[in-house]
Amino acid sequence: MIFWQSRDPGINHIKTRKNHVCYGMGLGIILLNDAYPGFPGDVRNASAFPYPVQYEIAEGVTNKTLVYDKNPAQCRDAVIAAAKRLERLGCRAIAAECGYFAFFQQDVRAAVDVPVFMSSLLQVPFIQQVIGPQKSVGIVCAQKQFLTREHLVNVGIDPGSNYLIAGAQDEYGVSEFDKLWNPHARPERPEAYYDKAEEQMVSCCKSFVEKYPSIGAIMLECTGMQPFARAIQREIDLPVFSWGTLLDYAYSVVAHRDYYGHV
Repeated sequence: MIFWQSRDPGINHIKTRKNHVCYGMGLGIILLNDAYPGFPGDVRNASAFPYPVQYEIAEGVTNKTLVYDKNPAQCRDAVIAAAKRLERLGCRAIAAECGYFAFFQQDVRAAVDVPVFMSSLLQVPFIQQVIGPQKSVGIVCAQKQFLTREHLVNVGIDPGSNYLIAGAQDEYGVSEFDKLWNPHARPERPEAYYDKAEEQMVSCCKSFVEKYPSIGAIMLECTGMQPFARAIQREIDLPVFSWGTLLDYAYSVVAHRDYYGHV
């Protein structure tokens, strides 16, 4: 919390920046036009972020139209429009809530004049450099069947490089997520239990790592997986990357902190 801090003496003269209408903004996050809840840590739950976030719904872009229809291109115009609204408002960077927004990384970065972080999967090339070529990045996504080569290439992932993919819902039985995100399975009022989702996600990642001992780090692709990252890490004892690690990094580069200490 920053409420106790004094005025920043570095802010003396202010001027309009890039035709933005609001100031002191943080990350602009594009949301799916679906009504379902998220635990703290989920990208669509604002309560756990230590920096300001501003949401914008991409009209007509849902789990069904973005993922299950297998035709994400149909969402392009709505996604770009949402990004432009967030930029106009004054957000310092643009992000999204679902890893499958990777499909639009190139489109959105060409449409706005602020940094763009459209998918958690942007971290995969970085992770590959961190863990080295003898180990693999274990990508845990919601539905492996819908994650295409184009999604990967658009965020800089070299197809066939040192990564492996697991589908939490379609391969490893994480049914609690179906109750939130699967348009063909969720109830009229989507709901989920934290303890059950955590148990299923830990089991998924544990089984994935046991199946592929070469995995040197886990990349949690999906918007609602990072609430369970700590429990997963306790079990598998590997570096864990998620939407949370990406958003923390994104904010740090557009609103760099000062350093206070002593010598």
